[in-house]
Order: sequence, then structure tokens, then C-alpha cells
Amino acid sequence: MQLSWSRPRSSVRSVVSRLPLLILAALAACGAPGSAPPRVSPSPSAVAQAGNANGAVAQPEVTANDLDTRTAELFGDARKTDATLPMPSDSTLLGGGDGEPTWDIDVRSYETFERVRHYVKVFSGPSRERIADRLSAGTRYETMIRSKLRAGGLPEDMYYLALVESGFNPHAYSRAAAVGMWQFMTTTAKGMGLRVDWWVDERRDPVRSTDAAVRFLRGLNEQFGSMYLAAAAYNGGPGRIARGLNRYADALEGSDPDEMFFTLAEKKYLRGETSNYVPQLIAVALVAKEADRYGLVIKRSETFAYDSAWVPGRVPLARIAEASGATVQTIQELNSHILRGMTPPTKTRDSILVRIPTGTRAHFDSALAAIPDSALLGVRNVKTESGATWSTIARKHGVPARSLPWYNPGVKPAARTGRIPAGTIVTVPRPEVARAALVVPDPKVERYGTSTRTHVVRAGENLTVIARRYRTTPAAIMRQNRLKKAMIFPGQELMISPGTARR
Repeated sequence: MQLSWSRPRSSVRSVVSRLPLLILAALAACGAPGSAPPRVSPSPSAVAQAGNANGAVAQPEVTANDLDTRTAELFGDARKTDATLPMPSDSTLLGGGDGEPTWDIDVRSYETFERVRHYVKVFSGPSRERIADRLSAGTRYETMIRSKLRAGGLPEDMYYLALVESGFNPHAYSRAAAVGMWQFMTTTAKGMGLRVDWWVDERRDPVRSTDAAVRFLRGLNEQFGSMYLAAAAYNGGPGRIARGLNRYADALEGSDPDEMFFTLAEKKYLRGETSNYVPQLIAVALVAKEADRYGLVIKRSETFAYDSAWVPGRVPLARIAEASGATVQTIQELNSHILRGMTPPTKTRDSILVRIPTGTRAHFDSALAAIPDSALLGVRNVKTESGATWSTIARKHGVPARSLPWYNPGVKPAARTGRIPAGTIVTVPRPEVARAALVVPDPKVERYGTSTRTHVVRAGENLTVIARRYRTTPAAIMRQNRLKKAMIFPGQELMISPGTARR
């Protein structure tokens, strides 16, 4: 029996009016979460910004070439689709028989739509291996995500939205500074209750970010009465969707809410990446549940599971690994939201809840207690001498120079010399802490330019040299980094939007 997602027909204007205060509060001054391929590749949906309380939307125009690039980055090059690839006939697509898969979002009603068929062809053709790899990666989190969607009153098959967003990569990072499996911007994440600061970024936590995504999608679904409109709003912002429903209210009156998305797309009202976002979701759901038919080999990964334990602040992940009998890499993967290679500092003696491998909880506390106190402190404070720089301190303590600013966000070396005033107390991590730290952009950054890069200043470089390398100007770098003077120092990180950068 096929399941479909349907609702009573209702007035479009009444659908638009149901804008939850939660969504308004979270989006009043921030961008909506968007889509990005893993790690450094950008995505149009991550660039999309949510509307503010007045429904205002500020988005860059997306060209057809941008969409081709987006598809190539996440799914493979759709422009190379072989027109001769076999495509199941309409009757075959409709399925039948006792083994027919079911969905709790309505995919059958839209599988013959041109853009859905296009992406089905892409996902079962030139992008088959790539999409299978991402679906295989998702199996690690599938049980957790589906259970949270179900508990939140949402269709479980919205699970596939995380593939469209990030390929199920907890460390996905877009050019628009959207982060994590569900691609949250900083302010949106905080509005959804996630911790995002110098030490912890819960956008990278599969569990906490999924909780936030469920809350966000539930609010959008309550507003628009359709999961497809909710997905479009997740991508392009609820303000734009609400304005479109108002603009075409007469034409949409009496339509099923799910059909409203396709009507808005047909009327060319939606941005290009939003028009393709829902067709991608439907196509992924189709090929994933009929993997054999479409030639996909999906390999099951070990389910994301863990025990939890309380650990004091500033404890190295290496010591947590030692006490649990696991590798540092395992502890990092279970605690992907911990950025600096140790549990975050606390103002009191409160402990932090960390994840450890299943089956290790019984002996963990005693094993951790057996480790000397001196080894449990991941950092130490030192007083700088005259002429000290990040490089000289790093050499003395055997850590990378670039890691020291991560533990001293309030220390600002002199712009001209890079020297740190004598007598300054700086925090120096243990080498194993520095090794376990994640190399990530500043979590506080709201949005970089569409091609922004992070450049770490090297000895001997100046703004003119750096600007020439990235085919930009010193003045542009100064504006972007809010530099009052054209002075930089080794180890300093600069955000740069290049022209045609040299390799």
C-alpha cells in the first residue's frame, strides 16, 4: 500500500497567515539554512537567505550555469547525462506487486514531472556512484534521523533532505558559511537552540543539529501546510514563499498545498536552486528506495550509537580516548561539535557530557580517575616575554603556530610586528590537544562572499603580495577584514574574496 502525504484543501491566505513566532524569532536577522556539498564546496541553497519579519529577502540571482555547477558538485555532472540511458517507463515507475516500496511524502504524484525525471536520470546515470556513496554514508545516521522526524510529527522520508543539503556530512561547509549536515547559518542555529561559539559548534553535531532541523521544518510545515513548501522555505526562506503564495493566491486557491510548490516553480517565481530543490528531494527518495531498479549499490554503515559520560572542562580528547579504550579519531567522530581538541572550558567546576563508544561506560569513570591530574589538563597558561610572537611561543612548546589563536581569541598581537605585549597571559595547548583540534573557519562568521577563502599570513608577506596572489586589491582585503591600517602579522587569518586566484 502506497502512503501519500496529503491534507484537506484550504485557503491559501490562511496557509500564509500561520507563521509561527518561533520561525520569526529565529529568522528575523539571519539567513536560512541552505545546501552545500561536503566541506568546501558551495551550494545555492546555502547562499539563500531567509526573509525577515517583514518578509524581506536578499538573495543573489542564480544562473543556469550556477545550477549546473551545483548539480555537478553534489551529484556529478548532469550536463554529461547520456540521453540514451534507459529510463523506466511510466508504468514501471508506478510500480506494483507485493514488494512495492512506500513513502510518507508524495513522490508518486510528481515522479513524471520533467525536473524530477531529469534528476532521477542523473542519479541513476552519471551520478550513480556518487549518490550511492552519499546514501551509504547516510545509513550511519538514518535510524537516528528518522526517529527524530517521526517524534517531531514529520514524514520520515524528509531524511533525504540531509542528502540534498550536505551528502550527510557533519562537517559540510558552504561558501555562505552554512555549516553541518543540515547547513545552518550561525544566527539561525542559535535561534534553534544550538551552541555555536569558539569552543563548540553544534551545527556539526549530527544529533543536536537534527533536533534543530526537525524544529525548524516543523515550524515551516505548520506555516505552509505542506512539506514541499516547507522544504522550499528551508532552502529559499519563508518570506519569499509567503509572498509567492500571496501574489498567486487567486490561481492557487483550492489547490493541494503540495501542488502549490510546483505551481510557484512553473510560474518562474522561485529562484532556480529552490525550484530544483524539491525535485531533487523527490528523485533521491525514488532511487534510494528502488536502488536495485536504478542500479545503485547502497552499503550499510554501522549505526551511529554511543554511551555518554560526564567529563570536566579542558580535558584532552586523547585522555577521553585513553579512558574509553578508543582511538582519538573515534572520539572526534562521536563528538564532532567539539572544535579545539579538548572539552570546552567552564567558568565553574561543572562537567561536560561527552560521547564515548557503546559498552565503555561501565569502566570509563574509574579509568579516567586513574589518569594523573596533570595529564587531564589540556592547556596551560604562560606569561609572554618581550618580543614574543605566536611563532616563538609555538616553537618553544611544540605546537603549530596557527593553533595558538584558537585558544586565545582575546589576544591581539601588534599589527605591525606581530608581537604580543610582554607579560600577557596566553593559553598554550598540549601537542595532542592541538593535533586533535579541527581546522575550521571562525564559527561566529555569519556569511562570507560566494568565493571567499581563508588565508593564513606567512612571514614576509604583506597585503600587496597577498592581493596580487588572489587577483584582488589591498583595499578590498582591508575592507573585508575591517583593517584600519595596512599592517598584518604572521599567523593572522584573512578572509579574501579573490578574482581569478592563482593555483
